[in-house]
Amino acid sequence: MVEKFKTYLKKYFPNGLRVEIIAVVILLILMGVVLFSTRKTITISVDGNNKKVTTFSSTYGKVLNDNGIKIGPKDKVRPSLDSAVKNNQTLKIKRVVKVKVEVDNKKLNLESAEDNVQDMLKAENIRISKRDIIYPSRKHELKKGMNIAVTRVTTKDIKEDRPINYDTVLKSDEQVENGTKKVVQEGQNGEKETVTRVVYQNGKEVSRKIISEIVKKQPVQRVIAIGTLTDYTPSRGADLNYVESLQMKATAYTADYASTGKSPGEPEFGITASGTVARKNNGSYSSVAVDPRVIPLGTKLYIEGYGYAIAEDTGGAIKGSRLDLFFNSNSEAENWGVRWVNVYVIR
Repeated sequence: MVEKFKTYLKKYFPNGLRVEIIAVVILLILMGVVLFSTRKTITISVDGNNKKVTTFSSTYGKVLNDNGIKIGPKDKVRPSLDSAVKNNQTLKIKRVVKVKVEVDNKKLNLESAEDNVQDMLKAENIRISKRDIIYPSRKHELKKGMNIAVTRVTTKDIKEDRPINYDTVLKSDEQVENGTKKVVQEGQNGEKETVTRVVYQNGKEVSRKIISEIVKKQPVQRVIAIGTLTDYTPSRGADLNYVESLQMKATAYTADYASTGKSPGEPEFGITASGTVARKNNGSYSSVAVDPRVIPLGTKLYIEGYGYAIAEDTGGAIKGSRLDLFFNSNSEAENWGVRWVNVYVIR
């Protein structure tokens, strides 16, 4: 090549210049141009520590070799070692750190150059589920000497049938003697299907929670009647069963015009609000006027000093705790007058 270059120079410079000198000068210039074009400056960053180097090497692997920088099997290099060197590029090297991992009853001593805990576990083929508890957290930066614990979390759903206890209900009963209890309806337990989720950590149970319940059979209440019927012995000596006692103001009335505003022969003369004929019966039920809001019409009563009665009538002045007792004659009514009496509501 040099001889050809000399021949070329002799052709164009016949004036006797030394061809050899010119040829050498030109070659040196060409070599300088080639060397300058292949010279590159890059930054080598090892765990954040930067160093600038000038190189003529074509790949980053050769650059590191030329500078005596060794790469371990788990160290991370970006760009890759076989990448072409680019001027002003930064070559990043992340060295492994030693960590301890406790998982599946094993204690492992590992080396990793991954960025965080989760990436390290993945790189080491340690599988983790979304439920597993990782400490420190999955995204925690991996650091030298770190202790990492993986707690396996599993669940199990247990299905079982359970009884539903029946309730006991107490009800007042006017047909049962006061203070006496009577079972009206026997109770029966119901049945439900429950699903309980049990949570385990590293195989040990840590919690359980009912996640669903389906009633398969409704329970039947146990009903007990509590008697409210009370005995009372009137002055006549016969026992009287009553469900309520009241103290009321009692007046007296007859069927005459002064009491009812009606005269004999007129429609509804002597007829009560219930449509019955007003009467006073000794030893049987007599008619009395009441306030239906206090004593409903048709209620049977025993009135001290008057006897058995039935609420059949009403009156404009009979309001609240008042009642009007029917008598057959004005003399009987006048003799009664106005008095407070004990009234017993009977069956």
